[in-house]
Amino acid sequence: MAEQKNQKKKDPVLAIVPKYARGNSSKALEGVNKLQNKKLKGSIKQREKNFKEAAYHAANSELLLTEQGGLLEAEGVEKTQHFTQRALKTQVDMSTQHKMFSLDLKFGPYSIDYTRNGRHLLIGGRKGHVAGFDWMTGRLSCELQLRETVRDVTWLHNETMFAVAQKKYVYIYDRTGTEIHCLRNHVEVTKLDFLPYHYLLASVNLAGYLKYQDTSTGNVVAEHKTKLGKCDVMAQNPASAIMHLGHGNGTVTLWSPTMSTPLVKMQCHRGPVTAMAIGHDGKYMATAGLDGRLKLWDLNNYQLAQEYITPTPANSLSISQRGLLAVAFGPHVQIWKDPFKTKQQYPYMQHLQPGSAIHDLEFVPFEDVLGLGHRGGMSSVVIPGSGEPNYDALEANPFQTKKQRQETEVRSLLEKIQPEMITLDVDMVGKKEKAPIDVVNREKKEAWAAANPEEAKELKFRARGKNSSSRRVLRKKAKNVIDQKKVALIERIEKEKQERAKRRSNVDDDAHTALDRFSGKKRKF
Repeated sequence: MAEQKNQKKKDPVLAIVPKYARGNSSKALEGVNKLQNKKLKGSIKQREKNFKEAAYHAANSELLLTEQGGLLEAEGVEKTQHFTQRALKTQVDMSTQHKMFSLDLKFGPYSIDYTRNGRHLLIGGRKGHVAGFDWMTGRLSCELQLRETVRDVTWLHNETMFAVAQKKYVYIYDRTGTEIHCLRNHVEVTKLDFLPYHYLLASVNLAGYLKYQDTSTGNVVAEHKTKLGKCDVMAQNPASAIMHLGHGNGTVTLWSPTMSTPLVKMQCHRGPVTAMAIGHDGKYMATAGLDGRLKLWDLNNYQLAQEYITPTPANSLSISQRGLLAVAFGPHVQIWKDPFKTKQQYPYMQHLQPGSAIHDLEFVPFEDVLGLGHRGGMSSVVIPGSGEPNYDALEANPFQTKKQRQETEVRSLLEKIQPEMITLDVDMVGKKEKAPIDVVNREKKEAWAAANPEEAKELKFRARGKNSSSRRVLRKKAKNVIDQKKVALIERIEKEKQERAKRRSNVDDDAHTALDRFSGKKRKF
């Protein structure tokens, strides 16, 4: 232990390695030395060595991340919730001041969506106004007036394409506003979301159907009927790609493309679920209901972590990259700091949009900015400490060039994850099954029988050659029911058996072979 402490003092990177390590490697190698297969033993040891090197390099690169996120700090009896946007604007630099703006539009209420790198903004008004632009520079990409109802909008894999849930169908447009596709399988959609690593467009409609469309091939991957009526609340778990749906009976269901039934069904509220949000690490979920409750759930054990009361039912929720929770109810917006870990008494910040109810809100990735879509247009407010200060340029680069965007698009298509790999347990892929093969097969058979009870009852293993017409008739008749036809059939079968046995005995008594004649034996008469 003393040697390890001295090594950590000499090399500060070793203190950060456990953050990126995949568990205890010594426990993983306990039974490796007992293996008789030398090739398997060597491959496992080499794999663990690669894991250690990867964790060390990741910890070493963290030393280069010099940017740190900051939060508002109040002095004396002041409280951060009393700091207004007007007061903040006088204290921040010019670049941050340009991020505080408001667009007065008359086609609301507006739904908003940001790209994964946080550079481009897409807005969609309920009365048909859709626009996409670079909100940092103000450069407009396209602006459409569709002249019909628009319920939701979302970006696809990057800023070159976006989807719009219109009155009847879902349409896909490019960055210039040209219509590319009309998805007629998605009818009367209320919510849209996109899974970037799987290239799946997920939608839920007024009839309660959840559908997955592969945007790279154009095929419908899955279509599930929730059987819980109209659904207009949907959120994606960024860690596992599981879709969470909020229903009118207060339940939240978790879905994957490969299962026709919900993976988890939680009773969250006593009334309809009005809003939902999931953290970027996939560990916590926030739900709001018509009962006026704001509940925070731990997704590791699906238990209630904290509970708050809102003055009126919340319309929208959003969780930032650093764990800040934004709650919108009416024209008010409250931002809570560390709400999942401890019970907070006061909000971190709050904002009022006078005369306009908030319809949608979303934190901007890698920026301390919160976007608000309301009835009167769209607003952008600064929330210090909400965004991640350090970004991975290979994952989401806010300053990427056209060439880098094209290379990223090709690489993401080549590395596309199949829908079958979407599971609740994100660590399931890559694990080794320790149970014997007969135990695994028996468990699979029992699971199949439990999922298909009717088919399991009908499945019978019959011996070959035992499926005659008479036996089929006998099987259809009950054993305790005796009628004239059954008695006659049984007597005829027994009579045939006795005649066959008698003929066989007569043949054995009169047997006279060629060998008997050759040996000179005489037949007896």
